[in-house]
Parts: sequence; C-alpha cells; structure tokens
Amino acid sequence: MPIKFQYNKTSLTNLGKQLKVRQKALPTLKNKESALRASVLLAKNESERYARMLEEALQEYDYLAALWNEFEPGLVRIEDIELRTVKVAGVKTPYLGEIKYALSPFNAFMKPAWYADGVEILQKLVRLGLQSEIYEEKRRILEYNRKKTTQKVNLYEKVQIPGYQEAMLKIKRYMEDEENLSKASSKIVKTRHAAAEEEEEAL
Repeated sequence: MPIKFQYNKTSLTNLGKQLKVRQKALPTLKNKESALRASVLLAKNESERYARMLEEALQEYDYLAALWNEFEPGLVRIEDIELRTVKVAGVKTPYLGEIKYALSPFNAFMKPAWYADGVEILQKLVRLGLQSEIYEEKRRILEYNRKKTTQKVNLYEKVQIPGYQEAMLKIKRYMEDEENLSKASSKIVKTRHAAAEEEEEAL
C-alpha cells in the first residue's frame, strides 16, 4: 500500500515520527523473531522426545499385553488436568501441570499383584502422551506467532521504512524546488523593479 503524504512541513514531520517508531521497533521485532524461531525448534524437539519416550515405554511394557485383559476398564480415570499458561518470547503457551486421577476402589487381595504397578504404568503413559501433545500445541502457537512477527519485520524493513524515507526525500526536494523558485522569482521581480527605476531616472 503506497504511503499517503502531502508536500508540506506537517506531512514531513508526521512521516519522520512514523519512520522513527518503525526504526526503533525493528530491532525488538528481530529479537522476538529469533527467540520465537528458537522456541519453535525447542517445542518441536520436546514434542518428539515425549512421543519417543511414549513409544519406548509402550514397547517396554509390551510383555504385559496379555495381562491388560484382566485389567478392569474404568479402573483409572482422568479427573482433572491442570493446564497453566506460560509466556515464551511474549507469547502465551500451554504448560502441563498436575494430572489428577480418579481410582475406582478394588480389593488388592482379590486382584493380581501387578494391579498397583499397572495403575502407575497407565499414569506414566498418559503423562507422556499429554506432554507430547501439549508441546506440539505449543510449537503450533509459537510458529503462528513467529510467522506473524516475520511478516511485520519484512513489512517494516522492506516496505514501510524505505517507503517513508522515499516520501520524505520527495517532500524535501519539492520544498527545496519551491524555495529555489521563490528565490528566483523574487530575484526577477527585483531585477525588473531596478530596471524600471533606471528607466524612470533616465527620463
């Protein structure tokens, strides 16, 4: 979008203010973009790490596969998930807090000895799965904000700052030309007056 301006001092002052705002904001935006880029990579790595840990844990407990048939469905339920918000490079992102489980009562003497371990294993697997998903969501939010910040950096750096500078240069040149024309015309008028006075004196 072209920058709108008028060929006068007020417009020149306003453009100067707008230019300063953008020049001052640009380094901060660039720093934010770098921080977001690094945070996106970190969140991606963490999401993949938890997904790997979940996969490894599932393989580790694969030998228990036949025993899960004895496990009562609904024995362990997620009652509440505490999701907090933490700021990363000025962007609000999710953070997994405590997971509260509801455990249906069971008779430890009547059930197999591994039941208590089974409950712990399930809780561990749930946490790993949720951590992976939370970090993936964090990555998505940070990536979206990084793209927006990059667009703003490009807008300031490649469009608006050069645009304001060019507009100010045009106004300055126009005003200089106006001043030169004004000086030249007043010089012509003076010369004509002087010539007219000389003619009058000659008569």
